[in-house]
Amino acid sequence: MEVAESLIHKIHSSFTGGGIHFATPVSSLRTNELDLVRGVLQMLQGLSSSLFYWDDRAQCFHFKSGIYVTHLSQTSLYRILDQFSYAATCLQLVDIVMNKIENSKSLPPPTLKAFACSVSTWLRRIRDVALKEEVKVNSSNGSTTPSILGLSSSLSRLCSGAEYLFQIVHGAIPQLYFELESYFPAADIAVHILNHLYVKLNEVCLVQGGEEDAYRMLLYILVGSLLPYIESLDCWLFQGTLDDPFDEMFFVANKKIAIDEAEFWEKSYQLRSAMPEKLNFADFAQLIRHAPITSLSADSTDDVENGYSIAGLTLSEVFCVSLTALIGHGDHVAEYLWKNDRYLLGSIKECQEQEDIDVAANKQPKLFWQKLLDDTLAQKRDSGFVSYLQEGAINYHNLKGREIYSDEIDIVHRKHCPENPAINVCHGILQENRDAWSSLNISQAFYLPPLNDEWLRQAIFSDKCAHGLTVKNTDYTSGFHSELENLRFREDAKMLEVLLPFPTLLPSFQEDLQMSEVLPFQNNCTLPSRILSWIQNVEPKSTPPPAVILQECLIFYIKKQADYIGRTMLSKLLNDWRLLDELAVLRAIYLLGSGDLLQHFLSVIFNKLDKGESLDDDFELNTILQESIRNSADNVLLSTPDSLVVSVAKNLGFNEDEQYSPSISVSTPRKGRGQSSGMDVLDSLTFTYKVSWPLELIANLEAMKKYNQVMSFLLKVKRAKFVLDKARRWMWKGRGTVTTKQKRHWLLEQKLLHFVDAFHQYVMDRVYHNAWRELCEGVAAAGTLDEAIEVHEAYLLSIQRQCFVVPDKLWGLIASRINNILGLALDFYSIQQTLSNGGAISAVKARCGKEVERIEKQFDDCMAFLLRILSVKLNVGQFPHLAALVTRINYNCFYMSDGGVLATAPGRGALRPA
Repeated sequence: MEVAESLIHKIHSSFTGGGIHFATPVSSLRTNELDLVRGVLQMLQGLSSSLFYWDDRAQCFHFKSGIYVTHLSQTSLYRILDQFSYAATCLQLVDIVMNKIENSKSLPPPTLKAFACSVSTWLRRIRDVALKEEVKVNSSNGSTTPSILGLSSSLSRLCSGAEYLFQIVHGAIPQLYFELESYFPAADIAVHILNHLYVKLNEVCLVQGGEEDAYRMLLYILVGSLLPYIESLDCWLFQGTLDDPFDEMFFVANKKIAIDEAEFWEKSYQLRSAMPEKLNFADFAQLIRHAPITSLSADSTDDVENGYSIAGLTLSEVFCVSLTALIGHGDHVAEYLWKNDRYLLGSIKECQEQEDIDVAANKQPKLFWQKLLDDTLAQKRDSGFVSYLQEGAINYHNLKGREIYSDEIDIVHRKHCPENPAINVCHGILQENRDAWSSLNISQAFYLPPLNDEWLRQAIFSDKCAHGLTVKNTDYTSGFHSELENLRFREDAKMLEVLLPFPTLLPSFQEDLQMSEVLPFQNNCTLPSRILSWIQNVEPKSTPPPAVILQECLIFYIKKQADYIGRTMLSKLLNDWRLLDELAVLRAIYLLGSGDLLQHFLSVIFNKLDKGESLDDDFELNTILQESIRNSADNVLLSTPDSLVVSVAKNLGFNEDEQYSPSISVSTPRKGRGQSSGMDVLDSLTFTYKVSWPLELIANLEAMKKYNQVMSFLLKVKRAKFVLDKARRWMWKGRGTVTTKQKRHWLLEQKLLHFVDAFHQYVMDRVYHNAWRELCEGVAAAGTLDEAIEVHEAYLLSIQRQCFVVPDKLWGLIASRINNILGLALDFYSIQQTLSNGGAISAVKARCGKEVERIEKQFDDCMAFLLRILSVKLNVGQFPHLAALVTRINYNCFYMSDGGVLATAPGRGALRPA
């Protein structure tokens, strides 16, 4: 029979028949298409053959030059083979990179190791496609003839997947990791890998039909690479321990700050200095401050021992369950697992009871993620129970195998047996063959040597030859030992049966058996392993972007846990550490709310300032302060008298104070008036109250500075009132024949005293009472510690604003005029003191009269300015407390009418217009 001529030979004959001789194809290079197909499939698996080989120098696969098949031109054939060789090269390069990571001298960090493991699994999955195709080709028995064109069509997805996998690996791992021998920070590697996967998944999330492979591949690798990060976060957020031995987390514990320091809540954890400003893969940088303090967040020792979880699951497990529901069914199950605003950190039993209720109410068949959750919780219950060896007396089955006791049945009833993984695999077979249980036990099959190896040690280390060892210690059925030894042996055999049930049981071979199906249930291992296997073959119902995945499956739970920690901390502070009581003490001290707690202290220092004495002795000031506290009826507010300390700032320059002090900027006739007697000297006093730990989380150093600013201003108001009261007593003592000048002095004194009293009443109403009520209401409504901190900060800002000590232009203008008036009160007091001491001299009286006129004019100017500013409707509407101040200082419209017309004419002698 004549063999049909090939296409190549026909083309060659058509030209050579006319005498034109072309190069004849070498017959030895003619390739059987079946061998070519096998070679391609082996090349895709990373294997070399006679037709395809790996070039180590060029780092690529080559095919034998000149090969051809009968029905294809070399150009067409080479184009097809180039496609396969490129795909095989991509897979081989990925395999080389994975081997470099695995065989690196230093242990790879967890994220890089997880990335390599995920990529290796997906690489094996791609190569398994070629392996299955090769098996199909070899088992065809000539019934079907494989072709290179058909292979090109059927493996097109494999080739595109190989190329895309190579692109992922090439972009995810920094090239410097292999080029530099120096240390490459694990945190930089983790951020680079996760950011790259995040960006790539975001690019392919809007997939079209037939393009799900790229999304599935990226999702699998991202989830697998993210799991170590999630496990570290779970340990940190739910147990309060930062387990990061490789230093790859994007934050680091600040070991310089102890737990009992005020800055612990704010600065105990910090971003790494080398971290980029934006981390694409997660939005939980702002949650750094919420790591729980175990001593504060644990309600009992049981909670500390058992740990916390979300509905019985760890953070990585709940991430996997939520991801399964989102990808496979489009369900958002975060609220199901964390049902309400309260935390659901209950036990597995409580969660299972809730599930039973839900199932009873809804008879619909369970979805995959629901079945997965049920199975996981059931396994957790089994593995979470105390071992049956510790639950009570052990009921052994008898050595003859006639009785089966409950403990052995419990072993088989449990789906996962930690003592023998073979039982996990053969669970179904054991249930079907209960009659064979007794024969599988060691006591029914053979006898083992006793656990006591004394005879064996003697035989090895003894100098004497033990010829009788074999006869004496091997045949245990012959009874060559005493009755006591026989009983001990039987007990040892029974113990071995309990420790290792069914030791002779061998599971049957199963293809693609996952280790999670064989080994006992493990947290952060068994469930993620099942989810990763599921992702490889699932047809996603939805392909959400990575931002949605992280928000719905991870960040939601992190924020819930952060809020729970904040609520727990706030509850502890309010109840156990009595936060509001401590804030009330701060209110009594710094807002001068206590009637006589500082009364003696203020009287003494005010008198010292009147005498021109300086306040530069800390010891003397603290002695006066402690005496004032001990003699006060409110001394019970402080735990100890020395918990409040006053100090004087030594770096205040009085020359500068004199330059800017409104009270010193005007000349006074008081002889020998010291530079330290002005109003601004009170700014040098700093009161320090030791807030009990851990209330420093709210009343921190910054808050205490604000308290001191408010207190310094209130002390100026107190001193103005103090000196005006003394001046009034002198004026009443020296009253006699009433003259016009004396009336003028009295009226000026009354106007000054009215302003100071009205302003002091405004401060007590608005700052001491109203602001405190708002603080109490805000703290009661706060749900977390952060919200309580914000309420306290708003409270401090409110009292600062109402006392005009905030660094703001408008408030600065108002504060300057108020300080001027307080300084004028001090100047008026100095004039009255001068008149009472040497007022009979006419020159002194004349000079004092001019000073009174100056004080009156400046007071009228300040009042006119204040009333204009405070009465502006915009300011009153934006800050309602300004209206309350206007009402008090302009009582009965003394200075300004309701229409805004000033009744006082600045610069004129008359107090009111005629």
